[in-house]
Amino acid sequence: MIPLFTSDQVRHIDQQAIDSGITGYALMQRAASAALRAIAQRWPHARHLMVFCGGGNNGGDGYEIARQAVINGLDVQVFMLRTPDDLQGDAQVAARAAEAAGVSCQLFEAALAEYWFLSHHVQHTVLIDALLGIGCKGALRADYAQAVDFINRCAAPVLAIDVPTGVCADTGHVDNQAVVAQICLTLVARKQGLYTGDAPAFVGELRFDDLGIAGGVPSARGIDSRILHTAELARKRTAHKGDSGHVLVIGGDSGFGGAALMAAQAAARSGAGTVSLITRTAHVTAMLTRCPEVMVHGVDHIRGEAADSALKLLNRASAVVLGPGLGRSPWSLWLLHAVLARAAQRQIPLVLDADALNLLALEDIDWQELAPVTQRAQWILTPHPGEAARLLACDTAAINRDRFSAVRALQLKTDCVVVLKGAGSLLAFPEAGDMVDICLEGNPGMATGGMGDVLSGICGAMLALGQCGEHTFNASEAARLAVCAHGEAADLAAAEIGQRGLLATDLFRFLPALLSGESGLS
Repeated sequence: MIPLFTSDQVRHIDQQAIDSGITGYALMQRAASAALRAIAQRWPHARHLMVFCGGGNNGGDGYEIARQAVINGLDVQVFMLRTPDDLQGDAQVAARAAEAAGVSCQLFEAALAEYWFLSHHVQHTVLIDALLGIGCKGALRADYAQAVDFINRCAAPVLAIDVPTGVCADTGHVDNQAVVAQICLTLVARKQGLYTGDAPAFVGELRFDDLGIAGGVPSARGIDSRILHTAELARKRTAHKGDSGHVLVIGGDSGFGGAALMAAQAAARSGAGTVSLITRTAHVTAMLTRCPEVMVHGVDHIRGEAADSALKLLNRASAVVLGPGLGRSPWSLWLLHAVLARAAQRQIPLVLDADALNLLALEDIDWQELAPVTQRAQWILTPHPGEAARLLACDTAAINRDRFSAVRALQLKTDCVVVLKGAGSLLAFPEAGDMVDICLEGNPGMATGGMGDVLSGICGAMLALGQCGEHTFNASEAARLAVCAHGEAADLAAAEIGQRGLLATDLFRFLPALLSGESGLS
């Protein structure tokens, strides 16, 4: 796992390096050299640099980039948000060094910057964002907002130093506006906010350089988040279906049959030995036609032989997926409570998604009364931000402002494994304290109906496999495997057919090879 850091932890690493004898200005020199290497690699024909420098150490990096670029023969113009006299410490040292090297520096004015930009060969100009770095915590001040607006209006590539201005390094949230970069060169340590929330839309290609210090510096007061990687699950030659468990999917109220059908088929494609589905009778034919390997049971009435027979499937299930297309009718509520009660009694691992989460939120369920803590540790919740907001009694905007805090809050409230879906899906676990995993697989084409239902089915298959197969593991590992496989399958599908028009069911073809380690990507 690759560790990620908050801005405070990065400052701590910086200070440790300085305490060890490396000057702050020396770090700026290393940062500048790394930035110029990135420019030479990505834009080898660049001849002109417009460097936008703020009032802190990120601005100091910008001044040093300008100084080294001038020495290397590039045409450089610095636009300052603060004069060198207003700077302090190493940032002022870097500004004075740039002036001494002959770098042209002017206070930023949009009209002046536009004149300079248009008077040069636009196609050979690169813009450098060295305004705020990790210093952004909320809405930008007016002068910084004007500079960001100007950068985004220019038809030229942008290199952001450390963090695009306007992006919160800790949460990935953007309050109103931020620099849209083609490359973000993040320095010293990887910032957790760059991988989730709004950030992926602004970061562009994310590059990292530890400036030669991170490898020899002690970890900064513990790690709270990390990048998640997947693993393969090859089967032994003597495997039989009992080794891979029995997944029971429950959902598909009237008008919502597709969600349950996709979850069931996803479980089958992810290697579950047996898959059963309880749904409305109207959906039975569709399921058998689409995937006859799934054993489907139609239930329309909450009392009677059909209902009793269907619920007896819980006695054989290794894992239950409850919620895809479940709806919010009396039928839905009956199934929810009947399944939760029997699952708690038999200690069956659960995946709770979609309307199962919505119904629990509407009823303001006391999670402590649903099942013992040790049992809920084997439950996986997969909310999107809207469902997470309902569970936490807040609005979606609050979830998106700090996804890390939201997923931790949900985990603490429920004592379950929680997957907060979205760009840079976050995972929190009962046994991991404040640790949050981030999945980087996936692409914007996944923003379409049914993707969450497919993830639920994969989670169910992994839960079942962890209970029954030679690969024994808990719900936390099942969730990690499922989220990575889901994202990687979507990436393979998008590479073949494109992101626009990508369907949730397009992932099915890629899941078996991914989870068997046969795709070359694991």
